[in-house]
Amino acid sequence: MGLQCSVDSHDNWQTLESRSLFRNPYVEVVQERVSLPGDSRVRIWTTVRRKKAVVIAPITEAGRFVLIHEARIPVRKWLWEFPAGQVDETEPGPDVIRETAVRELREETGYELVPGGELMSLGHFYSSQGFTDETQHLFLARPVRATGKGHQPDHSEAIAESREFTFAELRAMVASRIIQDANTLGVFARLMAKGLFAD
Repeated sequence: MGLQCSVDSHDNWQTLESRSLFRNPYVEVVQERVSLPGDSRVRIWTTVRRKKAVVIAPITEAGRFVLIHEARIPVRKWLWEFPAGQVDETEPGPDVIRETAVRELREETGYELVPGGELMSLGHFYSSQGFTDETQHLFLARPVRATGKGHQPDHSEAIAESREFTFAELRAMVASRIIQDANTLGVFARLMAKGLFAD
């Protein structure tokens, strides 16, 4: 018997009230009264609304993964991660999401797809569904090459460097908890589940 996957839908979910508690260009915190399908009870929930985002697993022609070393202020750590970024539009279509992935790859790593390269969608996941609606769209970009211009992140990012790692090194970083962010772990899990990489 196969697994049944739910379709992304808000059918029969009723938002009875939504009140904004805080808002800036990156997040909005709302308090909501929501009625769930098939349940007459009303739930009160505080939700952090965020724009959709992209996460890219870049791979060179030699089969090496490109990661960035970025300062993450909320957790006070420098972390090795796959490049990622928010999509500017509120309700973006697939083309806008793909264009954002290509841009974030170039800006954060200093790498780009080679002509005729592949940007493969790996689906999406929810980064922390208990408190935010943030949806991360995952991509595999291959092969990529250095642009020669280095990484050029925007002023709000603190990226120290980008570096290439073998699959064995990447797997060891996941296993030894050097890689700790949900985005990179999510992409790694999706790549493994799809059987795209193995020793």
